[in-house]
Amino acid sequence: MEPDAPVNRPEERVVGLTDAQVSDRLARDGPNVLPASRPPSPLVQLLRQMVHFFAVILWIAAGLAYVAGMPQLAVAIAVVVVLNGVFAFAQEYRAERAGARLADLLPPRARVVRDGQVHEVGGDELVVDDTVLLEAGDRVSADLRLDRAVAVAVDESMLTGESVTTRPESGGVIRAGTFVVEGVGRGTVIATGGRTRLAEIAALTRAARRPPSPLSRQLHHIVTVVAVLAVGTGVVAFGVSLLLGVSPAFGFLFAVGVTVALVPEGLLPTVTLSLARSAQRMASRHALVRRLESVETLGSTTFICTDKTGTLTRNEMNVVEVWTPVGTARITGEGYAPAAECAGDRETIEAVRLAAASAVECVHGRAVERDGGWRARGDPMEAAIHVLAVRVGAGSSADVRIDRAYPFDPALRRSAASAGGWLHVLGAPDSVLRACDGTGEAEAQLERLSATGLRVLAVARRRLLASEQAEALGSDDRATRQDLLEHGLELLGLVALEDPPRAGVADSVATCRRAGISVMMITGDHPGTAAAIAREVGLLTPGAVVVTGADLPPDEDALGELVDVDGTVVARATPEDKLRIAGALQARGHVVAMTGDGVNDGPALRKADIGVAMGASGTDVAREAADVVLLDDRFETIVAAIELGRATWSNVRRFLTYHLTDNVAELTPFLAWSLSAGKIPLALSVLQILALDIGTDLLPALALGAEPASPRVMSEPLRTGPLLDGRVVRRAFLVLGPAESVIEMAAFLGVLVHGGWAFGQVPGAPLLALASGAAFSAVVLGQLANAFACRSASRPVGAWSLRGNRLLLGAVATEVAFLLVILVWPALADLLGGSMPSPLGWALALGAIPAVLAVDALHKAVRARTSGRARGPATPAERHTDVPTALRS
Repeated sequence: MEPDAPVNRPEERVVGLTDAQVSDRLARDGPNVLPASRPPSPLVQLLRQMVHFFAVILWIAAGLAYVAGMPQLAVAIAVVVVLNGVFAFAQEYRAERAGARLADLLPPRARVVRDGQVHEVGGDELVVDDTVLLEAGDRVSADLRLDRAVAVAVDESMLTGESVTTRPESGGVIRAGTFVVEGVGRGTVIATGGRTRLAEIAALTRAARRPPSPLSRQLHHIVTVVAVLAVGTGVVAFGVSLLLGVSPAFGFLFAVGVTVALVPEGLLPTVTLSLARSAQRMASRHALVRRLESVETLGSTTFICTDKTGTLTRNEMNVVEVWTPVGTARITGEGYAPAAECAGDRETIEAVRLAAASAVECVHGRAVERDGGWRARGDPMEAAIHVLAVRVGAGSSADVRIDRAYPFDPALRRSAASAGGWLHVLGAPDSVLRACDGTGEAEAQLERLSATGLRVLAVARRRLLASEQAEALGSDDRATRQDLLEHGLELLGLVALEDPPRAGVADSVATCRRAGISVMMITGDHPGTAAAIAREVGLLTPGAVVVTGADLPPDEDALGELVDVDGTVVARATPEDKLRIAGALQARGHVVAMTGDGVNDGPALRKADIGVAMGASGTDVAREAADVVLLDDRFETIVAAIELGRATWSNVRRFLTYHLTDNVAELTPFLAWSLSAGKIPLALSVLQILALDIGTDLLPALALGAEPASPRVMSEPLRTGPLLDGRVVRRAFLVLGPAESVIEMAAFLGVLVHGGWAFGQVPGAPLLALASGAAFSAVVLGQLANAFACRSASRPVGAWSLRGNRLLLGAVATEVAFLLVILVWPALADLLGGSMPSPLGWALALGAIPAVLAVDALHKAVRARTSGRARGPATPAERHTDVPTALRS
């Protein structure tokens, strides 16, 4: 390109379809969406919940109870199966609907030419004959015939399973579901929706199921262990009953009832709902979770590897200074608007104009007027280069064109284009300067600009010989391109762009440190620029290092030791560096969250425990590879998502502790009966145990699964491990459960003794009903207190407001109402075997509330003192926002 030539050159005019043609094709072919597999009908889903392994066992038990002449027990067991099945179905159905709504938040996008203008539309709006513009990072949303291709490379692994990219030529076909990983192009839609090749493959793979997540495997293990214990307890109960001379029929039915009561059928659907609710909360805070199990993994994150541009900074690029060999010009303008002031003498401005005209040839991003203002279309940095050319009079804001060019190469860290016999090069200064002569002053200026946190690009050019154009520009081979570029370039200038840090990043970095989460910056920028931004947001700590990707040690152990330091900055990093860093940190036991937005970030995003893609500015490739997509690209959103993930993990342990505590109280009457050889009557009947399962477990457990995150959940490291670990077992079986059981048996025996019963006697039916009603009430009231105690594993109930979880308040209110209905309704009381307690029975039963809370407070105080982690009174935030301290695992 000649020095005084305009930026835009004549080219073929693409008009595309008209709005009327688009409407006709949409009406004819329908939207560009894959045919959805028809899910099972709600009725079929409900029936599945009634016939799984445990449900079948219960149905058999109900049939045996009916045959044995106990229709009440048969009906009760059937009610348990139906209620648990309905509950599980409701949670599964809600989770599926929530997942579908979340998926709709991030539809694929495409740029099309219609009526001569470029528009960004949803992938479902594409129609046959649409003209689609492609660039690196795009996901192809329909089958296309390439009309023009400039160094286009396509990743077809989604269709073929092969990771090798293909390089289609003009006239070739690229399929929906593939990704453009290099180059730019233009294509015409030839098939949409169910007529694409992707739809054919999807039809073969709809039945495929994901393997269970680690969380799901843990939960299934817990359910299996508890179920085996329940069946074993039932077998022991049957054997003991025979030894005590009880009839085999009664002993068998009693054993079945105990087994039914101990099977935690509601645990898995409660977990599913908890994860789904957390995913919805994250979506409301601009973090889209693509897989529910990622919610739990987020909460376990110990190391965040973050990009700089767009995550720590605003990603609002603006050229503020241009250095040229003849002088420096300062550019003052707002955003991407074309109006600006350029401070510099005439000769300098001319040099800046020449550099801008050369640089704009190498980019595809543009600034466009939209929604009442100027916005970046494509890469923000490229849009800023385009705006610079417009501001200094080197070009206009005309529409996009497709040239013969070499798009940005992440390995070479530069792009190039040829026009009018000139080769134009734009890229990282250290990459471009080594191909130029006499760069001493430029290197000094580079250090000055980088030290202020500015991002710097170098622009250069040189004349091309005819032989070079034919040989080099006719090839897409990287080696040929490198040989062409790395010699004889004339440096035109250094372009300094400002991308200020986002507000709130410094606070989020500090929050991570309090939470025991290390943060590292991995960027392709100059070390000086990266260090300046890292220092400004508080990421660069005194003990951390600033290292370039080229200086990373090849040995994985040495790499892990180097980067496993909070605040480390890796500059000039390649995608391969990010992949190696993720693996090295994982080898040292870290749970790694890796951010990315580019095409080549895909492998690192998949390698990390949590891949976090940029939703606003990232590529489709990155979003497809990620577990979480940030809809606003903010670092603060990652921290917020981790906070919610921690709360979810704590919630799972909350209602697990709650379930197990109830099981201890249900087993205690059987233990007292069996250990006393039947001389102590059964405090609870089988039907009462079943009623407790229905009345005390489901709603409060569900409410505990929705417990909000505490302000303190990010104030210290989270210790994770198996869900059913020693701490949960000790708390349920040695603290809360025994406290509830002691009051239960005290109420039962107290009423019996007060009524004249002596050890070994058989009490009369009225007295036994009074005592049993008192025991039943004690368990229900104890579970009421237990629900509030389980909201925190570190602080007693009085240390925080009781109103923080309004769902729990409603659940325990329902629980009390359930208790009163059972006791007041004579027919139901007679069926279950209990009656309204006497004043003494009520007094003893009500003691379950202070007893459970007092034992809970004592246990927490002893734990805090022995562990050296005693905690002070609730913070003002906890008291005024009604949010309790999160459960520490």
